[in-house]
Amino acid sequence: MMRALFAGVSGLRNHQTELDVIGNNIANVSTTGFKASRVTFKEAFVQQLQGALRPPGNTGGINPIQIGTGMSIGSIDQLFTQGGLESTGQRSTWRSRATRCSCSRTARATCTRAPATSSSTPRGT
Repeated sequence: MMRALFAGVSGLRNHQTELDVIGNNIANVSTTGFKASRVTFKEAFVQQLQGALRPPGNTGGINPIQIGTGMSIGSIDQLFTQGGLESTGQRSTWRSRATRCSCSRTARATCTRAPATSSSTPRGT
């Protein structure tokens, strides 16, 4: 009886941590440069009641009997995926609609862009 209660309590505590991480992700979704996080879980301990048995003849074997005694946080990882591009409002940067590329003055040589118009060409070129 107590094993089941301890396993349940460890699950509730660790899922509270997961809800905290999800809440942090939601609260910072519009923050520039924010990288979301995720929680992974692992087994804390497993008690083995009976080992596995090999198959007798042509039939299948018998799987082990195990009881899990709880869980713990495996890791809290940051997800480093590419976010959406946004306009900076600065005349020193531009974005091409055709290539969806945002380039600064120093990186212009490596960026393929659509034909220049007066609104997309930075000042001083």
